[in-house]
Amino acid sequence: MRQWPKDIARAKKVQSLLRKKVRIIPLKKTPALIAGLDAAFDDNRVIAVASLYRYPELTHIEDAVASEPDNFPYASGFLSFREGRAIIKAVGKLHHKPDVVICDGQGIAHPRRMGIASHIGVLLNVASIGCAKSRLVGEYNEPGLQKGQMSGLYYQGKRVGTVLRTRTNVRPVFVSPGHKIDIAGSVRIIMDCLSEFRLPEPVRRADRISKEMKTSERI
Repeated sequence: MRQWPKDIARAKKVQSLLRKKVRIIPLKKTPALIAGLDAAFDDNRVIAVASLYRYPELTHIEDAVASEPDNFPYASGFLSFREGRAIIKAVGKLHHKPDVVICDGQGIAHPRRMGIASHIGVLLNVASIGCAKSRLVGEYNEPGLQKGQMSGLYYQGKRVGTVLRTRTNVRPVFVSPGHKIDIAGSVRIIMDCLSEFRLPEPVRRADRISKEMKTSERI
């Protein structure tokens, strides 16, 4: 597929093409199903998990697991080219299509406004949110220490996301819209998906399962 080149020069071209399709707009309707997406690496494999939840109840429905060869080099800003194929394959295994997906990574808070959440959102034509554990680009003021406090994330003079405290006295996460949702909607969804942990529950489950599956032969 043209979306999955094996070198950085071609990957940049793909990002430039897909960026033109990204739409940062208010969510059209309240979602019913939300999936958390994450991946782990085991030798030369990428193991991806999609964990589907009913929203806003946060009732777990199902998990899907998929793997693909790890054939793209590690490079900052190109995570989607390592994880993307396996993630899309995992989403395709779900029995129900999610209305919103949350990726462990960036949306438009990215040097080329094309993080993994934007990439996956465009390819699947689904609303997508990036919820990253660390900053890739941008400047911000540290938000307050209480859960729910936040500050804007700015890059090249434009707001590209939100630095959100998801647990009191714990490091914040970096939330940015990926596709077919805006900044405010992204923050609202993430807040609604929190339990007592730092990461939103769908992503936290996907992260845990992907690590457990690294030693499994069932993929």
